[in-house]
This record gives sequence, structure tokens and C-alpha cells, in this order.
Amino acid sequence: MSILVNKNSKILVQGFTGTEGTFHATQMIEYGTNVVGGVTPGKGGSSHLDRPVFNTVADCVKTTGADVSIIFVPPAFAADAIMEAADAGIRLVVCITEGIPVQDMVKVKNYLQGKITRLVGPNCPGVITAGESKVGIMPGFVFIPGRVGIVSKSGTLTYEAADQVAKAGLGISTAVGIGGDPIIGTTTKEAVELFMNDPETDAVVMIGEIGGGMEAEAARWIKETGNKKPVVGFIAGQTAPPGRRMGHAGAIVGGADDTAAAKMKIMTECGIHVVSSPADIGKKMAEVLKK
Repeated sequence: MSILVNKNSKILVQGFTGTEGTFHATQMIEYGTNVVGGVTPGKGGSSHLDRPVFNTVADCVKTTGADVSIIFVPPAFAADAIMEAADAGIRLVVCITEGIPVQDMVKVKNYLQGKITRLVGPNCPGVITAGESKVGIMPGFVFIPGRVGIVSKSGTLTYEAADQVAKAGLGISTAVGIGGDPIIGTTTKEAVELFMNDPETDAVVMIGEIGGGMEAEAARWIKETGNKKPVVGFIAGQTAPPGRRMGHAGAIVGGADDTAAAKMKIMTECGIHVVSSPADIGKKMAEVLKK
């Protein structure tokens, strides 16, 4: 059983009949993902992409047994969509939506406390278990099955790392794009922890960026728990000026520990194999696993 999703996961799509939902659900189905239905309020009872459409997540869960949801709902309604999925007992919610107001995410974070639901995202590329299930917007063909896990704040760098790992003669167990917003569900440390406990993952690629303390938290946890599996790390934003947001809402250097250099130093001290260019990720991983 890989982390988060596998070939038996039953996926529902919130915002199923919209342009984004339609496009990415089609790609997911073509990849072999078990998409069992979707939700678009007001369109319940109809059919879309040969799957049933429901008015509510609860109806979809009751009829299809869906246990994973992917959200393509506009920013103003996305927080409600996450809470609706949690309320219906969905165990994993992957929120792709970008631009959700921070105060909405504060509400979501509080609402999810004590519930069984794990949130990945928002503003993320999703989760893929190579060769089994793609719950996201990543190009599936890049992810060759193997035993290297990827956790990343950046979507494009997730695909770049996967491509390099494949070119180094290795493959991917699962890749988790956690998203680059200031408030997200699953943190870097939580994703790394899942990989460390996954018998199908031998090593981890950890891609971070300037801003926040998630990478340092993950690195310290890796060291404290005895560096159980090798980790190759990269931090994006090495030339970013302090105080200016770079690409992601959470990518802003607010203090001395938020810089790429500070994060890379902490990661190195914690036994992580840090590369200074994303072009070296695959090569470094192959090197580390040969030792």
C-alpha cells in the first residue's frame, strides 16, 4: 500500500463539470485512476465523462463509496468544498484551487482538527502514486514506477525531479505536491513521515522554497528519528530578494531563517544531501542509493 492513494482509491471530483474539472478528470481517467463520480450542485442526476454527477459530496459517498476527493472549485467557494468533503467522511482531500483567501483557510484548518480527513494543498499539483492513481494535474507520463518518494512545494519542480529520477534509472513510489500557500493542509514533515513509514519507498526527494519553517522542521525531525532513509534536498529561491513574494503566496523571506541559504544549512546539518541546482537531483539520488 503506497502512501495516500493507490489503484483501489475511489476518487470523486468536486467541480466535476467545469472546464478545469473536466479536463483534468479526463486525464486522470486516462491514467487509470478510479474516478467514481463527481459533484456539481444543481446537476445531480446527470452524467459526465460516463460517471454520475451528484449535488452533494455526501450523496456521492453514499452511492459510490468514494474515499478521496479532488477539488476544482473557484477560490470563493473552495473552503466550503473542503469542509463539505470532510463532513462527508472523505479521508483524503486534494485541493488544486489557487487563490483561496487566507482567512478562509484559517477556518478550514480549525474545522479539520479532530477529523479523519487529511488535506493536501491548496494551490498544489496533487498526489500521484506512479502507475496506479493520479489525483492531480501533473503530467502522468513523467512518473515512472519505482521506490523514490517526492515531497515538494513546487509543481513544476515535482515533475522535473520525477523526470530526473527516471533518467537516473530509478522511479517514483508516490509524489506529493503540498502547495505553496501560507496555510496548507499536509506539511513537508508530515509527508516525509509518511514516506519514512512506507515499505515501498527507499529514499525521498524533498523540494522546498524560501519562506516559512517547514523544511527546517522536517529536517530536524529526520535527524531526530535517526535518518532512516536517505533524503536529497533542494531549496528554490536562492537569489530571491528579502521581503518580496516570489511566485507562491508563502514564498517570502520574512526573517533570517526563511532564506534559501539558512534552510540549506539546516538541512545539511541534519544529514540531508542538499543540491544547489535542481539539475543535480537525479544524479545525487543515484549516487546516494549506490552507497
